[in-house]
Amino acid sequence: MKRRHLAFAGLLLASSAIARPTIQVGDFSTAQLGERPVAWRLARLPLVKPTEFKVATIAGVTGVRMDARNAGAALYRTVQVDPASTPVLRWRWRVDRVVEDADIRRKQGDDLPARLYVMFDYPLDRLPLIERSKIQLARSVAGELVPAAALCYVWDASLPAGTTLWSPYSKRVRVVVVGGGRDQIGRWIDEERDVAADFRAAFGESPPGITGIAIGADTDQTGGTARGWFTDISFRPKP
Repeated sequence: MKRRHLAFAGLLLASSAIARPTIQVGDFSTAQLGERPVAWRLARLPLVKPTEFKVATIAGVTGVRMDARNAGAALYRTVQVDPASTPVLRWRWRVDRVVEDADIRRKQGDDLPARLYVMFDYPLDRLPLIERSKIQLARSVAGELVPAAALCYVWDASLPAGTTLWSPYSKRVRVVVVGGGRDQIGRWIDEERDVAADFRAAFGESPPGITGIAIGADTDQTGGTARGWFTDISFRPKP
């Protein structure tokens, strides 16, 4: 009888995994060369030259190449992801040129060769009045892409992996340094994060649904030059 219960539990776990498949949000490895990937749109910064995004191939891998020359922008895609069922974010990225004078702890140095935003459907009415007003003002300038809660995974050449800090522009964006170091320049690196756990660590509560994903590179603060890459991005259930 005990074996029968264990077998039944195993079937339930297996059927649960089948019901929660991988969600591919960035299928860049099969995108058309020389173009921006379909379903992604350019999110520009006011009065800033946009970063150049192009599907290209390097070292046998096809992905989105991001070239920022005193520029800044992001590619954005609307998604519907439940972090309770598919919390594991996986992606692959590469950096060929870093921002030498960057310091993401301050506004004047907040430049990066690669960053990945995960945006959550956090209700504005749950925020204190001052924070709500700041976000509403920012959205009036930059549009609806200004999040009420977001995680930003970054590749940084100076801060060690595992560093977390608030964006110098918003206390509603938690920055997590995932990659970096001179030894990683010019290499494709596979990354994985539990976004539900990262959200709880940052905001002290369970995450709402994920509504958007953005990738970007920027050098508009330092006036420098950077090149980064992203290939496939997906959400998966926990193993």
